[in-house]
Amino acid sequence: MNHAQLTHLGRALRLLGEHGDALAADTPDAKFHEVRADLRRALELLDEGVTAAPATRCAEHPGGPVDKAAPDLCLLCETRRRAARRAEFNGPAPHSSGPAAPTPSRYGTRADRPQPQQRWLPELWNGQEWQLCGTPRRDRREAELYLAALRRGSRPAMAYRLVHEFTDYEVLRIWGTPVRTDIEPLGNL
Repeated sequence: MNHAQLTHLGRALRLLGEHGDALAADTPDAKFHEVRADLRRALELLDEGVTAAPATRCAEHPGGPVDKAAPDLCLLCETRRRAARRAEFNGPAPHSSGPAAPTPSRYGTRADRPQPQQRWLPELWNGQEWQLCGTPRRDRREAELYLAALRRGSRPAMAYRLVHEFTDYEVLRIWGTPVRTDIEPLGNL
């Protein structure tokens, strides 16, 4: 029940209390009809604000899952009690006081991780720096054929290179000689 609903319900119940204080032997029937209407209004407010009845008798988890065998019908609390009883019979869980037992890592083992990807990156020299041309290839021969086709094309670059990417970068082969060119005409005059 939210704050506004609680406020309205409180007002309705206080009004009913005032009706109860005002009752006497000579109360007219019209007053009883007014009390009945106020009672209905208070019950409607109560029905609006109250959600489903608690499924368990547990104060901590009233709407939690039900376990018919538990004394308070709360599955969560009963699971905790069962674990405590099991620890009484089996003894406490072993701690790392003796020889350390291997504990599973939250990151997994080396075999669980995927292998690093191996790619060949075709790059061209644009006069200032090396830039990627085309998409990275998974096959070295395919990347070399792609660069050979670019070199034979109508507008070849000054130089091409093939870079091997496998956990690090390694330049495998360079075609042509990269020369740094000034992008400003007349040498920046």
